[in-house]
Amino acid sequence: MTSLAGRTLFITGASRGIGKAIALRAARDGANIVIAAKSAVPNPKLPGTIHDAAAEVEAAGGRALALKVDVRDEENVRAAMAEAAGHFGGIDILVNNASAIYLASMAETPMKRFDLMHQVNVRGTFLCTQAALPYLRKSDHAHVLVLSPPPSLDPKWFAPHLAYTLAKMGMSFAVLGMAPELQHHGIACNALWPRTVIHTAALAMIPGVNPDNCRTPEIMADAAWHVLAQPPSARTGRFLIDEDVLREAGVTDFEQYAVRPGQPLLPDLFL
Repeated sequence: MTSLAGRTLFITGASRGIGKAIALRAARDGANIVIAAKSAVPNPKLPGTIHDAAAEVEAAGGRALALKVDVRDEENVRAAMAEAAGHFGGIDILVNNASAIYLASMAETPMKRFDLMHQVNVRGTFLCTQAALPYLRKSDHAHVLVLSPPPSLDPKWFAPHLAYTLAKMGMSFAVLGMAPELQHHGIACNALWPRTVIHTAALAMIPGVNPDNCRTPEIMADAAWHVLAQPPSARTGRFLIDEDVLREAGVTDFEQYAVRPGQPLLPDLFL
């Protein structure tokens, strides 16, 4: 296993939750982290800003660049990639973590929510990867990691929240297409998804979920590290589950990731 020391990670949606946890784990190696998210000023409903996250990254041992980025805005994304590459001398890793969620039936989903999820989840993943490609091609340790589930055509995942499922599966289908194309440039492209529900701000969008039955974002961060610290040739085009990645790496203590050890865990959507 190698280290992410000196590598530059561009992480979307990194001001809080899983994105920030991945940033902090890489920072412990001494990585360069681009905190790319919309939250530039405090929001009483959603704690954490890009500047807060950047301060935590630097306290953990990494170098940080906080950039206000809306993954729906092509000009903004391309400018952010150029600024990040100029600041750190390149980009080695892109983590497509930014995602919007709205769990409702087709009849109860406003079109503005449908559009938001598809613009952030699918289009954002496509755009950020395309914009990062010129810089990733120059790296000798190039990875794209997409936080999306294994592809599924099971109606049980589509019927209850069609718009959200379409948007998340769109991210996964993007991985199916991007992985073979990026492999020609020596770039690994994989997806990562949690076995259980993760306790993040997005949890509020899932009615009836008790945080005590969840795991912390650190399990996804550790799993992402094990994927991203390996050479790009190690694997690509894979739909990975956090627990499986960690078991393969020799981790046996999963209680360390429980919000409340000893409590039953809720499986995440799509598994």
